[in-house]
Amino acid sequence: MNLVETIQNKLKEQNIKAYVILTSDYHQSEYISDYFKIRAYISGFTGSAGSLVITPNEARLWTDGRYFLQAEQQLEDTGIVLMKMGEAKVRTIYNYLGSVLANGGTLLFDGKMVPINFILELEKELKANVVYKTVDDIVSLIWPNRPQLPKDKIYYLDEFFTGKSYLDKRADVIAKLKESECDTLILTALEDEAWLYNLRGNDVLYTPVFLAYTILEEDKTTLYIDKSKITKDLKHYFKDNDINVKEYNDIYDDILKLKDKKILLDPNKVNYEIYNLVNENNKVVLKTNPTLELKCIKNEVEINNTILAHIKDGVAVTEFMYYLKHLDFKEEITEMKVAHHLLSLRKKQKGFIEPSFNTICAFGSNGAMLHYSPNTDTDTAITRDNLLLVDSGGQYLEGTTDITRTFAIGNVSQEQKELFTTVLKSVIALSRAVFLEGCRGSNLDILARGPLWAKLLDYRCGTGHGVGHVLSVHEGPNGFRWKIVPEREDSAILREGMITTNEPGVYLDGKYGIRTENEMLCVDAGSSEYGHFLKFLTITYVPIDLDAIDVSLLRKDEKDWLNDYHATVYETLKEHFSGDMLAWLSFATRKI
Repeated sequence: MNLVETIQNKLKEQNIKAYVILTSDYHQSEYISDYFKIRAYISGFTGSAGSLVITPNEARLWTDGRYFLQAEQQLEDTGIVLMKMGEAKVRTIYNYLGSVLANGGTLLFDGKMVPINFILELEKELKANVVYKTVDDIVSLIWPNRPQLPKDKIYYLDEFFTGKSYLDKRADVIAKLKESECDTLILTALEDEAWLYNLRGNDVLYTPVFLAYTILEEDKTTLYIDKSKITKDLKHYFKDNDINVKEYNDIYDDILKLKDKKILLDPNKVNYEIYNLVNENNKVVLKTNPTLELKCIKNEVEINNTILAHIKDGVAVTEFMYYLKHLDFKEEITEMKVAHHLLSLRKKQKGFIEPSFNTICAFGSNGAMLHYSPNTDTDTAITRDNLLLVDSGGQYLEGTTDITRTFAIGNVSQEQKELFTTVLKSVIALSRAVFLEGCRGSNLDILARGPLWAKLLDYRCGTGHGVGHVLSVHEGPNGFRWKIVPEREDSAILREGMITTNEPGVYLDGKYGIRTENEMLCVDAGSSEYGHFLKFLTITYVPIDLDAIDVSLLRKDEKDWLNDYHATVYETLKEHFSGDMLAWLSFATRKI
């Protein structure tokens, strides 16, 4: 009997209509610690996004276009039906649950792992009375050796890297809170708390944050955290900054003590359990965390440090490119081996903390899976005359990086060159954008998709996402996508100081994938009688593989952009190389 069948028998015993398992933790984080990987444990699907619903008679899993191919492979023979989100005639999870609960009944979920908005959206579909059961006894039944919650120490990230003190950030948050006519903020988003306190941790893989909650009031700040994670120095830091510290789970008791407050809760970040516990004597305002708006606009210190991080990262990835271009194939080279080599090059850089996400290293047809990462079962040998797509990034004390390069290993086909060049044209079009302040990513997305749409091609994901500062590599509220997805919060008005990726691509099932990705800083472009204009400054410094380009397909202005970019890459990196490596860099960034 598999895990799904075990759960179904339990649901029948308790007369439960459906059990919902989202990919989340108590803070609705994108990446989660092993303790929270319940959906992956039950289903076998390891993608970072997916929602599983189990009823007494069937099981279905919803995920987005980044993971269709991966999910099809990993769900095979499990009995779980894949629901491809966004595809025509595919029901939403809310619509499906509405039909399952059409005559009422009991819905089971862990209230700490479900955001407020999920329940509010679901209630729009419900036609009868539904009982919410928020216990997780089923998890303890099926997962006897469940990993423990992380216990690593947290650490202070100096103002040398952050550019602003906790007290100054707190004052900014309180001012924003007052603008919303609220006096209390229950903050549960881990990146936002790490940003606020200028603290970092190791509780979540790829994102240097720590498990905590915060209740922020005008005259009082309370941090809820496992106290064993606090060093002696940080105890003094908390005392000096008048931060009250209580145990992690004490927040659930303290929420009950709040009275006559106007409390701001972010419905996409705060869990339903907290929402459910807020006393009726309080007024709840459901609104995006004010910290999100503040931390997405990087200050001058953060910007300068982020550029330094990209130079370090550029050195590592450029060395990696040199390594790939000089493979002799005397021994077997696999995806995992080259990914490990890239990590070793990043580790050489001072201030490197960890990767910013699980490296995508995909050769040939594996590149068609947007978020493929090699493992011992899938690790593929790299051979001559095909494309290798590598999407990777690093967390440094100075900043967070995210870069994709697709490399020609040997000679590639004319079709591959044409599509590689088309993707490059997409990158260039968005990179060169000049636009009026007030535009959103949804206004500009067509610049990147245009060259691909002209060939009746597209990609099943956004064109870009915001990037945090020594925080999440995927950070709202800025991003590029033509179709606005409200729950993603990534099509905000673009402002100076925002950093956003530019990563269009082509993914041909069974053949190959192509993606080129740079990070871009939004900067001033001047003003006129028509208003204030903005543009982008590319801050990623790694050559784009000229071996994969069909130069005849580029217009003069596109060649000029590429030549200027490569000149910048060379001037930025040349002092870090010498000898054969420097000569190769000059060749890799040559004028076309």
